[in-house]
Amino acid sequence: MATARYQHTGTPTQMTRFDDIYSRPDPRAYFGALGALGYQTPHHAQRVFRSLLPLAGLPGVSERRDGEQDGGPRATVLDICCSYGINAALLNHHVTLEELYERYTSPQAARLSTAELIESDRAYYAARRRPDAVPVIGLDISEPAIAYGRAAGLLDEGFAENLEAGPPGPALFRATRDTRLITVTGGASFLSARTFRPLLDGRREPPWVAAFVLRTGSYRNIADGLASMGLTTEKDTARTYPQRRFTDADEQRYAVAAVSAAGDDPRGKETDGCFHTALHLTRPAAQAAARPLHALLRDG
Repeated sequence: MATARYQHTGTPTQMTRFDDIYSRPDPRAYFGALGALGYQTPHHAQRVFRSLLPLAGLPGVSERRDGEQDGGPRATVLDICCSYGINAALLNHHVTLEELYERYTSPQAARLSTAELIESDRAYYAARRRPDAVPVIGLDISEPAIAYGRAAGLLDEGFAENLEAGPPGPALFRATRDTRLITVTGGASFLSARTFRPLLDGRREPPWVAAFVLRTGSYRNIADGLASMGLTTEKDTARTYPQRRFTDADEQRYAVAAVSAAGDDPRGKETDGCFHTALHLTRPAAQAAARPLHALLRDG
């Protein structure tokens, strides 16, 4: 979820702030606040991520699947602004976002301590683990969120670091060396190329970056910063993805004006009451030329 957890790198927004829901020891406040607004970006993202992952970070753009890489390592996903590991929960388990809303806002969950919820979660997710699950590394500046994601078994590794403020620590750098896909479903508006460059630089086959970006902002800063590394960014112009309902009329007016100022059409999207995101995919230019994003999404 895009919040002001990172220092904004562009102009200030008029979006409602949700900072407090990321500082709790477990995700119940997160699901309570965002469920009330119909937040759904992680739901839309998982189909896209699953279709991209078998191809991401591989030489060329073949159709090889995990396990067909001449004995190479399993694909690893790095989820930036991961919060409590929601993307990992959906990517690696037979669960839906709606089921998670019901679980964490239920009277049963409300009666549990954080320790009891973590114990229950470990069993819940273990029973629903997908056979094609992949290692997921989480990166977020919220230490409580990272701690929960690791304790619940959603994140294989997690790091509470802010790469906008400084380079990755040695442990984070080592953990991400086999990353094939970097994912972002919230927070892109508060990031710059500073977060991504040290995770991509010096890699023979750099990971792909798949980001769902609010239409009220711009991804140009990040795309331009990564272009100097031989990477190109494509935007899916065929569709957008509803993110959440507006909290009030002022937020909607801001969104409609911001989308219009960016040169996009808010009619039927922001004018109908929801923020919308667009998918951006960054990868080596040769791979993008060989198989454009629209072809990947069509085949997936």
